[in-house]
Amino acid sequence: MDAALFDMDGVIVDTEAFWREREAETILPAAVAAGDPSQAEIRGINYRETYDHLADRYEMAMGREAFLDLYESAAAELYESADLMPGFRDLLASLRDRGLRIGVVSSSPPSWIAQVVDRFDLDVDTTVSTEDIDGPGKPDPGVYAAAATRLGVDPSDCVAVEDSPNGVRAATGAAITTVAYGDDPEATELADREAADPTELRIVFSELGILR
Repeated sequence: MDAALFDMDGVIVDTEAFWREREAETILPAAVAAGDPSQAEIRGINYRETYDHLADRYEMAMGREAFLDLYESAAAELYESADLMPGFRDLLASLRDRGLRIGVVSSSPPSWIAQVVDRFDLDVDTTVSTEDIDGPGKPDPGVYAAAATRLGVDPSDCVAVEDSPNGVRAATGAAITTVAYGDDPEATELADREAADPTELRIVFSELGILR
């Protein structure tokens, strides 16, 4: 493997529980007038595309700009207080020692990704947001294909770590070996490998020949 590509929320930074709670208790009830969308169907999708997804399927109670404001105000609060996921900094250092190139591949907008990278001083080679590419975001594979191109590596020589089914679909769709991280059963079923916690993730990386 020449490169490791990481989703951000729930993989690099511990924000997934926050977003699930905020969506369930505030955003979806306020935004959708009729219908009962599940969080699973929007998880891992860029929040701008989330509005389009919902509006195509449900009666909406608010316009696009008001919906985006709900996410943006939440993000302003979140990324100044969220912690790194356990074990991530040590894993990043180990991958660097092995000479791998590192990318962050996220549905979050570039400014949110930059805030996390800068706040924690993460040593990465590239960051790719859904909003950076000309085309749809996750679960479409384009964002992962773009990350491999930016790093100058073949997708078959990359490993991706994702925690959502839509993220796994994007990475595997780009022919990248994908590890489902966490406890989502659908993501686990779709991925090539699985790791429930930082210890298991290091074991998987060792089995793939990335770490000793």
